[in-house]
Amino acid sequence: MRKPPSGSAIPAVGEGKRGEAGYLGYLLRQAANAHRLRMDRALGEAGLTLPQFLVLTMVRAYPGASDADLARLTQLTPQTLSVIVGNLLKAGWVARQAHAAHGRIQMIRPTPAGETLLDACRRRIAPLEAALAEGFSEAELALVRRWLVAAAQDPHMET
Repeated sequence: MRKPPSGSAIPAVGEGKRGEAGYLGYLLRQAANAHRLRMDRALGEAGLTLPQFLVLTMVRAYPGASDADLARLTQLTPQTLSVIVGNLLKAGWVARQAHAAHGRIQMIRPTPAGETLLDACRRRIAPLEAALAEGFSEAELALVRRWLVAAAQDPHMET
């Protein structure tokens, strides 16, 4: 991150309300945006967008998931998911295949080219994940993971 010009009223990341004195929600958003930018850059060098990477990852992790399930898993709208899947199909990174028991249901799976690309992207983002964990013990990371999961859960609404 660049430091703001001297004399600027906007504090640098890590200072004032953009630092440890900040509101949790703001700091969470600040961190998520910074991480997304780093991910976009790393994946862009491989020719993939972050939403495409998310779809490929979830298609591999949850074979047989419906389009609606994939939209929820990737936190994308069904319309956006449809466009992304269409682009992944055109690129040859995923394929649709009829469900074995329910022929009308079309399952999406990564192609061998999609698997290769996904593995290459995972290698690109591994240093980003390591940097996030740097300086924290396993117990601290477990606490952070537990907090993030709790923050994402809404007891009044199913996501």
